[in-house]
Formats: sequence, C-alpha cells, structure tokens
Amino acid sequence: MGIKTFHLLGGRPVLWTALWLGCTAAVAGTVPTVTVGNVPTSAGFELDGTVEALRQATVAAQVSGNVTALAVKAGDKVRAGQLLARIDARDTSAGLLQSNAALAQAQAQLENARLNADRQRELRRQGFVSQSVVDQADTTLKAAQASVDQARGARSQAALARGFADVVAPFDGVVQSTLVDTGDLASAGRSLLTMYAPGALRAVVQVPSTRAALARAASHPQVRLPDGQWVTPVRRTELPATDPVAQTIEWRLDLPTGTALTPGQSLRVRFDAPAAAVANAPAALSVPASAVLRRGELEAVYVVSQGQFVLRSVRLGTPTAGLQVPVLAGLKTGDQVAVDAVQAGLAGATPAKR
Repeated sequence: MGIKTFHLLGGRPVLWTALWLGCTAAVAGTVPTVTVGNVPTSAGFELDGTVEALRQATVAAQVSGNVTALAVKAGDKVRAGQLLARIDARDTSAGLLQSNAALAQAQAQLENARLNADRQRELRRQGFVSQSVVDQADTTLKAAQASVDQARGARSQAALARGFADVVAPFDGVVQSTLVDTGDLASAGRSLLTMYAPGALRAVVQVPSTRAALARAASHPQVRLPDGQWVTPVRRTELPATDPVAQTIEWRLDLPTGTALTPGQSLRVRFDAPAAAVANAPAALSVPASAVLRRGELEAVYVVSQGQFVLRSVRLGTPTAGLQVPVLAGLKTGDQVAVDAVQAGLAGATPAKR
C-alpha cells in the first residue's frame, strides 16, 4: 500500500495513506500532468446543500396504548386519510361507553325535571302550590339541561379520543421512515413515522453570515443536481435569523417540479456574483476539474515534486467554463499537477515525461 506525503495549507506535512483514499493493491503507470495557469475568477461561491420536501410531517400518536398494527412501511405511497397505524382502543372504547351511559342518565334526569316543572306550573295555576315551588322546579330543569350539555361534550371528547386510535395519513405522500413496530407502547406525542409529499422539493443551504450580502446580490442562484445538471430555483427564501453557534443563515431554494430527487440527498448550490464584482475580480490559478480530489470537506490535488506525486490541499473557487476550477490557495504558477487525481493516487503512479 502506497503512502503519499500530504501538505496542509500553512501547516506541517502529515502522512496520507492510500487506504484512506480508497486505493487498493491496484498499480498505476504514468499519469499525464498539466501546468497550473491563470484564468479570470468569479466573485461568486458554492456551498453544499441538502434536499428537503416542501411538505413533510412527523405523524405522532394522540392517545396512549400498544401499537396493534402498522399498516405501512418505508417507501409506501399513501393517500390522505389512509390508515397508517392502529393503537389499542380498548381503553378509549370503554371511555366512550361510559360517556354514552352518562349522557343517557343526564337525558333521563332532564326529562324527569321537565315533567316535574310542567306539573308544578299546573298546580300553581290551580292555587295548590306557591310560586317558590315553581321557581325551584324551573331551576332544577335548567340544571338538568346543563348536565345533558356537559354529558354530550364528554361523549364528543371520548368519541374523538376513540378516533385517534386509528392513525391516518394527513396528506398524499410517501412514507419516509417508520419509528415504531407492532407491539411498541405509544404515548401521546410519540412519533410513529415520517412522511413527505414528493411533488415539491427544495434545496436547503447554510450560508455563512460573512457571505450573506453576496448571496442576496446573486441574480441567478443555481443548484447542481447529483447527476451534474444545473437548475434554476423557482423561488428562494432567506430565513430572517442567524444561527447563534454556526453563524449561518438558512436559504431555501424551491426546485422545479419533476426533479427526480429524494429528501436527504446532497447537492451543490452556486451563488453567482454581480457583474461589477466579476469585472473587478482578480485572475486566479486554475486546474482541470479532473485534477481535484474531494473527500468530504477536503479538496486536494497531486503535485509533481522530485519526480513523484505529492498530495496537496487547496482552496477552490467557483468552476468556470471549460471544466477549469480556480485555485484560490495552495498552488503557484508553474506547478505541475496530475490531470487524473484518482490515477495519481494509486500505488506506483508516476508523472508522465513531457
């Protein structure tokens, strides 16, 4: 397994193993090189973003009980109102029966109070009872009516709780993940599954606050899809708050309909620069896009040094036409870099003679 010397910007050299670069026992021969030259650089910048659905939801339980059935799995398409999960309804069913009985009892008492009030009014007309007896009967009737109203409200609440035992989809969408299994205990507020509507998606990117003004001035931000295609968002939204820890501002770029993406995918967002900024931008060194090695947040190229390749970290700008990538730091004019970074990282790779 080959070992390459890796030079950090402004730091001491460390060892970079071919194993980390994903190199195996494969052996490469000579690799063509190119001389680093100057090209006009853009004042814009690029950032990594992720895909989000415009409409997404975490479906949670509203009553407590064991999950007796999970009717869907991750990836299923569901319709609004479709059953997603069922929670043990015995407790809520018993509560509904109890409220039904309480309502029936209240209605019986109301009927008895109404008959008694009518009887006392008739006796009052005949002069057998005083007005106070009639007033007391009317008060009892009003109390009985209030008891019926209260019992109806309790019954409605019990029926609503009984309905919560069947968890249904709030809208048409796709189940993204399930968070419980059959037999798990669900409590009010516990998340059961996540789902999203696949028709409308957006790119979410965290813009450093130091670049916020440049991002706002960008006339046509673009989003690079995983297949390499650049698309223009149909709408962009800047949230009116800065993250107090990361010091970034979240931007949401609505993507055109029909984009074949799924939430969580990574993509690249490019904020172009105003014409005046581009005109005043200085020239920068550049390398072919194929010469750049990317591993997470690291960007590096293989530089020829004493007849062999040395991996060197670089800081890149926004790619220009012709598959050239501006290098803002890490190289100097005249440096020789490998055209193919993957081949240059294989064991035994050497620079081609020019």
